[in-house]
This record gives sequence, C-alpha cells and structure tokens, in this order.
Amino acid sequence: MTLLSERMNGHWSELETQDGERRAARAWERLERLLETAWEHSAELRARMDRAGLTLSDIGSLDDWARIPVLRKKDLVTLQAGGPRLGGLLACEPGELARIYQSPGPILDPEGPGADYWGWTEAFHAAGFRRRDVVQMTFSYHLTPAGLMLEQPLREIGCAVIPAGPGNTDKQIELLTTLPVTGFVGMASYLRVIADKAVARGLDLRRDFRLQAAFVAAERLPEGLRRGLEADFGMLVRQGYGTAELGCVAYECPALGGMHLSSRCHVEICDPQTHRPLPPGETGEVVVTPFVDVYPLVRLATGDLSRLVAGACPCGRTAPRLAGILGRVDDTAKVKGQFVYPAQVAGVLAGFPAVAAWQVVVTNPGGRDRLALRLRLAGELDREALARAFQEAIKLRPELEIAGGAEDIEPGAPPLVDRRIFG
Repeated sequence: MTLLSERMNGHWSELETQDGERRAARAWERLERLLETAWEHSAELRARMDRAGLTLSDIGSLDDWARIPVLRKKDLVTLQAGGPRLGGLLACEPGELARIYQSPGPILDPEGPGADYWGWTEAFHAAGFRRRDVVQMTFSYHLTPAGLMLEQPLREIGCAVIPAGPGNTDKQIELLTTLPVTGFVGMASYLRVIADKAVARGLDLRRDFRLQAAFVAAERLPEGLRRGLEADFGMLVRQGYGTAELGCVAYECPALGGMHLSSRCHVEICDPQTHRPLPPGETGEVVVTPFVDVYPLVRLATGDLSRLVAGACPCGRTAPRLAGILGRVDDTAKVKGQFVYPAQVAGVLAGFPAVAAWQVVVTNPGGRDRLALRLRLAGELDREALARAFQEAIKLRPELEIAGGAEDIEPGAPPLVDRRIFG
C-alpha cells in the first residue's frame, strides 16, 4: 500500500509547474485554435459575436478575450432546444461524440472522444490517488455524467474502480471493509454518513477500513467536516471544483490554501455585471472556457463567485488558485450536488393548485444540507404526491413546511433563500 506521506508528493503533468509566461502563451495558443474552430462550426458562438459586432480578427490576443460576450449557464436549456446540434452549440455531429449525458435543468452534456476528456487526472493525482489503488465511486452512473466522468481519470492513473453509485449505505460499508479499498470518491457528507453508520455498528474506522485518499465534490466542504474525516480514517480528503458541462475547473493540492486552476481550461474572475476580468483578490463570477473543440463553451459564466489567491504554493504547482466557491451570482443554490432552479420549482408546483405561495429554504444543521419547501395552502394538498413530483424534477426530496401566521410567506419574498453557514 502506498504510504500516506508518498501520496502528498509529485505532479501528474509538467503543465502544473509551468512559469507564468509559458502558461499564458499556451492558453492563448489553445484559445486561438478553439475560437477558429468555433467560428467555423459553432452557430451559437458566431451569432453571439455577430450581436456584439465582433469578427474573428477582432480577437487577436489574450487581452482581447474578454471582449467576447459571455454564455450564461442558465441559458443553456433554451439554447440547446433551439435547433440542430444542440442549438448550434455543438461543433460536430452528435454521432461523433462518445457520450451524451443529461443533468437537471434539463441540460445536455456532450462528451467528446479521447482519454480523460473531462480533465480530472491532475486533480486525482494531487488528491493522493496512485496506481493500484482500489477506489469506491459513489457518484451516479445513470444519465448524469459524474460517475463515468470521474472514473476516467482513475483508470488513467491506473486505479481499479468499484462503480458503487450512490446510496445503499450498508452495501457501501460491506465493500469498503471486505475489499482493499484505499480511495473514496463522492460527497464528503455521504462519507460522514458511512462513517457514522459504521461506528454505530461497532466498526473501527482505522482498523476495519483501509481508506487513504478521498476526492470529494458536488457540495461545499466545511473545514470541520474535512478535519473530522481525516482524523477518523487517518486519510487525505481533498476537493475539486467543476461542472457537468465544463469538467475540471480547479482542484486542491496537499498544501491546501485554495484550488489550483486546471490546465485544461482558461478561467477568469469577472465583474458579474460587465464580465470584465478582475485582479487577483477581488471577488467575482467564475467564467470558464475549456479547451474543447467539439463543444466550444466560450466564456461560460458559471454563476459561481470566487476570487484568485496570490502567492506561490508550497506544493510547487504554479497555476493560480481559487479561494473556493464563495456564493452564487443569482438565486440558484447547489444542494447535495444538485442545482436548484426556482423556475424548475415553479414548474412543479404549477401542477398543485392548492399551493398559493411557496419558498425554498436551504440550511445546513450539523454541516448537512437540508432543503425545505415552505408552502402557503389554499386547499387540500396531497403532500406525498408533491414531494414525489419535486424529487422527480429536482432530484432532491424536500421537507415540506406549511407557512402561516407569523411565519407566513410575505408578498415579494425571494423564491429561494440560502441560510447555510460554512466554516
């Protein structure tokens, strides 16, 4: 078994340690090539630039890149339904893709050909995963991309993967304790659930488990949760940041102190109104352009807020770092790995005329996300039917709360309130 200390050393690619000048030159080379391809084959990108009065010749350097109007993630649903090739977003025929996934929204997520298409290998190596690790994958393999997206880099490193998927905690514990499982991939909150249930059954997390490294994503990671898991299992817990459309955007290293930007994309921190880049240290919207020709998402505005961390990192990686995800630009919230869009909620509740007013409230008591759906009723409601319909559309089951009296939903109240506390 690889020693824990050995898992904290080394880099996967020389791209991780390039100096700033070489990094910028490489970024512009990839972006210039991507823009030429998109201009020729992506109707969406060409239309977006036409509306801004821009041609290909107007973008001649990295300094010009921010002149291109952003593509908003929340607009992908409408755009993709707008015609052939996902409304002009695809720069190839659908049959040339390797896979097509669907995420809540619903948003289609094309995957092009090639090894580790989504670019997570750097992240897994930085998190301590090594050749011959046995890794339990607890993200879903059904329709959404997470399971296969995150399995590819593990196979690239040389790990064996158990495609456990989410849920069925008893079976998860059985696999983790009967097989030589050294790695875990999933949500940190779910690893905590596994740990607590195992301890309640009388298992010892260090003696009966062999976990050495965990890669967690899809939710905020409170430092208290990380420290608790690392202490209980005697393992490394590192997180990554990405989306179903973009793949890997940034990832933590052994030194912590932020998430290094991936070498597979160009990342800007921009003013949420003007979408012009901001200097390091200022908080703004994360705008990402992956170096992917088949699905050129040029300047995708994620809606996430972050800032760049200045200064060298002790791990030797030279890529700038994100200071985590500090919030959302709009009223969308990410809960247990799923984005909750008020428009989706409204669509569900339109089928229940007894609901006179509603509000989604997100909290995290004890560090675990809780989604409550507050309702003001004007008649009899089949609560179970509503909860099922909500779960089918949003992929999360809400806790229903009936509002009234002093706790009523005021006119003009925001449809979604995020009251989670992280720290």
